[in-house]
This record gives sequence, C-alpha cells and structure tokens, in this order.
Amino acid sequence: MENIVEFRNATKTFSGIAAFRDIDFTLRKGEIHALLGENGAGKSTLTKVIAGVYRPTSGKMLFDGREVSFGSPAEGLRNGVVMVFQETNLVPAMTVAQNIYLGDEKAFNRLRGLYIEARQFLVGMGFQVDPTAQVSTLGAAQKQMVEIARAVHHKARVIIFDEPTATLTPEEKRHFFSLIDRLKKQGTAIVFITHALEEALQVADRITVLRDGELAATGDAKDFTRASVVQAMVGRNLTETLHGARRREPRPYGEKVLSVENLSCGSMVRNSSFSVFGGQVTGIFGLVGAGRSEMAKVVAGVLKRDFLHGGEIRLNGNPVRYRVPRPAMRDGIVYVTEDRKVDGFFETMTAGQNLLLGELSKAANPVTPVSMGRAVELAREWGERLQLKQISDRARMIELSGGNQQKVVIAKSLIQEPKLIIFDEPTRGVDVGAIVEIHKLIHDLADQGLAVVVISSYLPEIMAVSDRILVAKRGRVVEEMLASEADEAAIMFAAVH
Repeated sequence: MENIVEFRNATKTFSGIAAFRDIDFTLRKGEIHALLGENGAGKSTLTKVIAGVYRPTSGKMLFDGREVSFGSPAEGLRNGVVMVFQETNLVPAMTVAQNIYLGDEKAFNRLRGLYIEARQFLVGMGFQVDPTAQVSTLGAAQKQMVEIARAVHHKARVIIFDEPTATLTPEEKRHFFSLIDRLKKQGTAIVFITHALEEALQVADRITVLRDGELAATGDAKDFTRASVVQAMVGRNLTETLHGARRREPRPYGEKVLSVENLSCGSMVRNSSFSVFGGQVTGIFGLVGAGRSEMAKVVAGVLKRDFLHGGEIRLNGNPVRYRVPRPAMRDGIVYVTEDRKVDGFFETMTAGQNLLLGELSKAANPVTPVSMGRAVELAREWGERLQLKQISDRARMIELSGGNQQKVVIAKSLIQEPKLIIFDEPTRGVDVGAIVEIHKLIHDLADQGLAVVVISSYLPEIMAVSDRILVAKRGRVVEEMLASEADEAAIMFAAVH
C-alpha cells in the first residue's frame, strides 16, 4: 500500500528535552494505524507534527512522497489532515451545526437549511445530537461526537483520532467503528490513539508503540497480543495488575459520611437517594445521560439542587446545602472533574502553580502570601508521590500529556485533605501504567478511612475498584449491589432496563 505520511529519523524537542527522538513511522492510505504508548511517550506530539501544530526539530516528514513541514493546523487542513483532539476543540458559543461547518461555510448561509443538512448528516453517522444545541450545553460524549462529525465532513485524507471513544457508550462505539471502517474503504488514512488496547487490537490494521519518546515496536496488528503491547509500552508485564486486583471481600461499612434523599436538579437528577460510607469505594455506573456526574456535582456544590422539592443532603448526619464548591471543600468534600481541560486546571500555569492554588483554596485566611518557591516544592513533592513526568519545572500544563495532567488534577484535590473524594471518570485518557497507579491510589485512600466515590462508564473499572456499586438511570440511582456479588451482565441490565 502507498504511504501518505512518512517520518524519517524525526525528532521534536521542547526546551532541549525530546518529546520523541529518531522516529521512523509510516502511515498508509486506506489503513487504520493504532498509535499506542504510556502518557508522555510522545504519541500526541508526533500526531501534532503531522497535523501542523508543531514542526519537527530535526529529521524529515514526507506527505504524498514530498518533504513538507506544515506551519499551522490550517496548512495541514488544506492538505487534508484533520485532528480530533483528546479534549474537544469546539467553539462553545456556536451551535452544533455551526461547529461542524466552521471553515467550510457557503457565501450565503440559511440557518434552517444548515440545521436540516446537519441533522441528516449526524443521523447518517448514528450520532444522536441536536444540531441546534449550543455546544456549551453538551456533555463530554456529545462534544466528542461533534468533533468526529466535523472531521468526517471535511473529507480529510488523514484523520487523527486522539482517544475518540473515551466518553462514548457501547452503542456509540459500534457506530464509530463502523464509521471509520467506511472511511478506510474510501481510502482515508486513520491514526487511532487509544488507551483501550482491546479496541486497538480489534480495529487496527497496524500498530506502533512508543516508549519514552522512542519507537518500541511496530507491525501488523495480527502479530500483537494484549500482553505483547503492554510489554512494549511499559517494559514490564502488567497483565496481572491491570485494573487492579479485584477484592474477594468488600471492605466493611464504616461511618455513614453522606446521605442523599430524593435529590432533584432540573431534568438531570430526579428523586435520587443513596448513601456513601467511610473506608469504602462506592462505584457509580450508568450510561451517558444517566445523571451520575450531576448527582456528584450537586453534592460538591458545583450545581445547585432545586430550591423547592430538591431533596436533602446530610454530611456526617448534618444537613448541608452548598451553592458553590468552596464551603463544600472546607467541609471535606472534593470533586475531581471528568473534563480536566475545561475545569480541572489552568493550562498556561505550571503544575506547581496549579497545586499551589489548590493549597491556597483551603486556607482559612483569604489573604495569603503566594510563594513561587512553594509551587516548585509542591510539584516535586506530589510528582514523587504520583510519579508525575514533566518536561521541566517551568513546563505549562498544556505541554504535559493527558495522563500527567490528570495526576495534577488529582493531586490538587488531595491537597484539600478531603474526607469524601469523588472521582468522575478518573482514568479517562490515561495509559495502562497510570491506570494501575490511580486504582492503587483509590484503594489506598479507602484503606485510610476516606469515603471514596468513583463514577465511571467503563464496567471493568467499576468492578475492579468498588466495594459497593450503585447503578444510575434517567437521573436516579435504581440499583445497589456488592461488587463481590455483582457481574457485568447484571450491572448493564440495571443500567439499560
């Protein structure tokens, strides 16, 4: 098959430190090429060079047989390269349809016609998204669908998908895989970055694995197994520890830390009741739109419950009603967001500066001196505890990999010294090595007596970390079961029927 993209001895450095070095890589027309590796391995940087976000520091990049160096994403787009980023890159104030056709507008646009065309286009892709909805009102999964639709609309010759299925339901994933198979048959070259190794082995024609910025393995997908991919990624066998060892017996019930009765918040949460106990991990599973995140956000003060008939929340037996997160944090409730880019950190600040803000936010005195030396100290302290990989102490958050960004968000929350910590999709866009580390951290926090809530749409994760599982559907908790007695079929049945 003919190559459309080729790297020859390519290197990209930031401040003298290599994100990837001496890489030889080929992408063929009409193939799905999975690009795998731990966070910080250089996957996103490599694909951003293809898309024109960065230029290679040295080496060559060939496109259609000619040496190129795209100077901007717009130049890459003109040559037929589209990148669907891990965190969506949409215009929040525009509608779904306007975002899909952005950059490809006609001289005269009629909104009604645009919406009709966009609706037909989305339905044809199997995506249930309202084209008239403002993007700022959409959830993470629906934003991802809009990104994918926009890439397909541009009829790109090369489409780079960075964690495209992280927020999709099983049904939406089937539609997505069917879509990329159609694109492949049309001759489109697809780069598929994912931490879901089963998906890569299932849909890819070829696989390339990066480790620490270097090429670790490449070849036909049929020649790889899950174990060999993990071995190439991390240099050791994680098969037995991946997703953590499932506990034979759940931890005993501790003190009831949180009690929620008949909680309601608009149309998202309706008369939901549940409890959370200290020294346990309570897993909350549900499909997209089940109201899982909204329940947690009301508890943490991110969202307000209904003024009338909003239900009751009790923390350690005392009724509470938070309108903003700050008093909830002071009472020991911390919510770790599912969308780290939007509301998890300040991307132009360093990891240390973000951690310092977390420390300052718990201070009783609103006027507290700010020490940049303390920021560096926090970055190194938590970097050792969570094995955070940074380019340098001065590296901005936007320059870190998705997994390292997630570790900073978690560390910023743990600095609050919480009694109840809520993880919303804690391993979204995180590699296999970091998944093990985060799951171990969750277990350690519960063993220390904290009340831990884990919200996830990935069933194996819920089964691996939970002592008790709550199933949400249509804005309320509909089922409760012990993880040791539950199976995936029973959980999914409760979430769907």
